[in-house]
Amino acid sequence: MRTCLSLVMLLVISTSRAIPVDSVREEDPELTAGYFEGDIVLDAAPRNGMSNTSLYWPNGIVYYKIWEGFFDLVQETVIKGAMKTIEDVSCIRYILADDDQPYFVNITGNPGGCYSTVGFTDDIQKYNLEPFPINQGCFRIGTMIHEMLHTLGFYHMQSTFNRDEYVQIVSENINPQYLHNFNKYDKDMVEDFGEAYDYGSILHYSPIAFSANGEKTIEPLQEIPVGLMGQRVTLSEGDIRKLNKMYNCVEKD
Repeated sequence: MRTCLSLVMLLVISTSRAIPVDSVREEDPELTAGYFEGDIVLDAAPRNGMSNTSLYWPNGIVYYKIWEGFFDLVQETVIKGAMKTIEDVSCIRYILADDDQPYFVNITGNPGGCYSTVGFTDDIQKYNLEPFPINQGCFRIGTMIHEMLHTLGFYHMQSTFNRDEYVQIVSENINPQYLHNFNKYDKDMVEDFGEAYDYGSILHYSPIAFSANGEKTIEPLQEIPVGLMGQRVTLSEGDIRKLNKMYNCVEKD
């Protein structure tokens, strides 16, 4: 099984690198699920995001169930491969929940895009991946990791408190009904763990996210490589450092 997982993940990652980020369509299911910022399922009560340690999974252990009937064997293998990608760079561990486990991530494949709750909720929490062919839609490996980082307690990069020092939000190009998705968080609501703004974070919107006209909605204020902002290949070095700091891991070499 481990050999099968490795071969599938090698194929997924190698082909995903060929997908140009700057051509991401507005139909991206991360953006069209209809939740807060596109893919975040909010609790009924306000929560504080990364700065609130109650959002952290106890001991870095994430229990999960993959709901039967939604995914084929290859799709399940890729989902587990995304989990292993996170495990390989941190102290996070994914464990299949048994019937007595009171809280876990419930991985479903309902229509309506890719979305998840943010952080630990001490309950059965949502994580949805609408089935797509491998390397498309919710089945881009980076999109799965993106949603998994939400479940670990992370919000989107471009919504951080100091983002205006690094990017310009081009309001006139944003579909008006989605303008609220570009609001910033207060400094006391999110934590940067001493890390610089990360254009290459797997949690960053693409340059044309929620565009009304196909033009850029986010412009970097520094020169960066084409395709970096909004990449969905894998975790950036900054993502890895933040994750390890958040969960008090000893970083792996």
